[in-house]
Amino acid sequence: MRLALVLAAVGLALLGEAAAAQDPQQILAPLLTLDDERMFTDSQFGKSLIARQEEKAQALTTENRRIEADLEAEEKDLSTRRASMTRDVFTPLADAFNQKVEGIRAAQDAKSRELARHFDQERQRFLDAIRPVLAQIMNARGAVAIIDKRAVFVGFENVDITNQAIVELDKAFADGTLAPQ
Repeated sequence: MRLALVLAAVGLALLGEAAAAQDPQQILAPLLTLDDERMFTDSQFGKSLIARQEEKAQALTTENRRIEADLEAEEKDLSTRRASMTRDVFTPLADAFNQKVEGIRAAQDAKSRELARHFDQERQRFLDAIRPVLAQIMNARGAVAIIDKRAVFVGFENVDITNQAIVELDKAFADGTLAPQ
């Protein structure tokens, strides 16, 4: 058992020395690692998608604030007029206002969900579109798989292809869209 551990340690040390002597772009390894979140957020496509998402979210926030101000003004007006109304006249107006508020809230929530759904779809489209680029990197490195960097407890840093993937993706999708250049 000790001999196996010593041999494994020597093998890892030799592998580490060989890996350090080689160009990181040329390391042949069966497994490569990738930080897919950083690949997305640091790539031109990811940055472009995030910027568009933030712009749409800001527009929705602005719309919500405008609607809220309008509803507050309408509620204040209704409250002011309440003193001059009978209960029979006021109750249907108050109920109609409450229904209006609930309808607007539901519509705005639906817009927010749609915005999130669209972002998720675009992110999935990104993951689907980048597979050929990642496959090229994997083949060039002699790897059989790319795994999530967070799943690695101990490993060599030079098997992480995140930076290389970002560079290759930005070349392939230079304008920030998923149409290959």
